[in-house]
Amino acid sequence: MKLHVRLQQAHSTIFTCEIVPPLKSQNDREMWLAIESLAEFKPGVMDVTYHRAEPHPAFDIHGCKIQQWIRKRAGTLGICGAILYRYHLDPVPHFVCAGLDCGALEDMLLDCHWLGIENIMVLQGDKLPKETQFSPHPLGHRYASELLTQVMSMQKGKYCQAQNATPVSFCIGVAGYPEKHHDAPTMEADLDALAHKVRLGANYIVTQMFFDNQKYFAFVKSCRERGISIPILPGIKPITTKKQATVLPGVFHIELPNELQKQLDQAKNDAEVEQIGIEWCVAQCLELKAACVPAIHFYTMSKAEPTLKILKKVF
Repeated sequence: MKLHVRLQQAHSTIFTCEIVPPLKSQNDREMWLAIESLAEFKPGVMDVTYHRAEPHPAFDIHGCKIQQWIRKRAGTLGICGAILYRYHLDPVPHFVCAGLDCGALEDMLLDCHWLGIENIMVLQGDKLPKETQFSPHPLGHRYASELLTQVMSMQKGKYCQAQNATPVSFCIGVAGYPEKHHDAPTMEADLDALAHKVRLGANYIVTQMFFDNQKYFAFVKSCRERGISIPILPGIKPITTKKQATVLPGVFHIELPNELQKQLDQAKNDAEVEQIGIEWCVAQCLELKAACVPAIHFYTMSKAEPTLKILKKVF
């Protein structure tokens, strides 16, 4: 079922979650256990992230040094297929501009169409580790809005290399940033860009993770003032390690509330950090649920146990 339809039919707040494919060098058992555990709670949808290829030095058959492109994490569409047909849940594959040309994106979208996948998430994607700013594929898109335009064209049967083709039909999610996208010059500019994606045809918004609900409520208010009326799903993640408490703010350009930071600083080990993170997240969810948000989206990082503990207390 398309997510925006499910949200319309829901009588109360539902939950959705996000899974990260394992590294190719790792066993996939933890991911499947996470999916199975979360599936028992019947999430509205289950997102699966996509990860671009990165350059690595290599040598050709003649011994000459070349640049090889390697994806450390793969299998997004395969995992989505398993979620749909093995667990009978609706998957949401992520589509990114980063590292992909229009033809490759079109082929992936067609694969989703033929698999019967009805929901997708459209994103710009991450820049390469050594890039100071995002650099698009020469034959691809710089902005998520451009990728969204391609999807909307396909929904009218207009493909890159064909016209009057079979139209696809997706419910399309886009990202929102309560604390501003790091590349946006101002919050106003970021909200204008989001409003543009909604006008193009986005069906729902999932926010970047945040730890202060007031920032989400202010973000929703600003969106509504701009005429953005589609559902806005708050993105939530429990902090579970001291490393996360240090890394997450820098990687995702977010702030931790002073009270949360104080509690984390006083924690003696990761077990205490996890307990603090879960309790904070439960309080966030209860407040969001009391405010009748359409759904709460959990960033699990494919580690289900913390999210399961929260779900048991909130849903």
